[in-house]
Amino acid sequence: MISNTVVPTSIHRAGDRGWLIDVPPDHVAPVVLELRRRAWFSLVQDLVPAAASILVIAHSVDDMQRIHTRIEELLSEFDWTTANSGADGDSVVVPVVYDGEDLDYVADVLRLDRAQIVKAHTSAIHRVAFFGFAPGFAYIDGTAEQLSIPRRSSPRPRIAAGAVAIAGTQTVVYPGGTPGGWHIIGHTDEVLWNIEWDEPSRLAVGDRVIFQEVAR
Repeated sequence: MISNTVVPTSIHRAGDRGWLIDVPPDHVAPVVLELRRRAWFSLVQDLVPAAASILVIAHSVDDMQRIHTRIEELLSEFDWTTANSGADGDSVVVPVVYDGEDLDYVADVLRLDRAQIVKAHTSAIHRVAFFGFAPGFAYIDGTAEQLSIPRRSSPRPRIAAGAVAIAGTQTVVYPGGTPGGWHIIGHTDEVLWNIEWDEPSRLAVGDRVIFQEVAR
């Protein structure tokens, strides 16, 4: 579907085999999925999504030249009216016990009770936008606007694996062993990152993450 919506995008040369595509933050995952669907994607060696850009690395200099026009065509044809809800990656259910140490603070700041926070968090459409900061650290878009809250003024030095935390309109499930300044609202026993696995992460860019409340 071609949309008449005007969205500012740009393509920059990046190294000897890459192109850096600037896209709106809420369209990173859908554009990544669309790139992967294209027949010419075999020319691409790697994709590196970030908060508002996608680095496309080709196998060779010749391949890099070939895909430039194709990227331009994709961006001109892309339906920019589809953002978070338009992605169609896999669905991953994450059972969460909403007992986080910051839950009461978040409720107080946002003037919501615990039940309202849980309902808002579990009913939102969440998508993996990109990975960064540390291995296995997935930035998950789609957290409800009513739960938007700045990061903590003082980060914790170490967060346990499985901590479910929010900041802005994003959620993260901490992979473990990292510092963190997001507000912890719960935890999950579901393992989403294990360096010993052939594919260390159960999540991929574009995946839908379904946070499901469970009892302790």
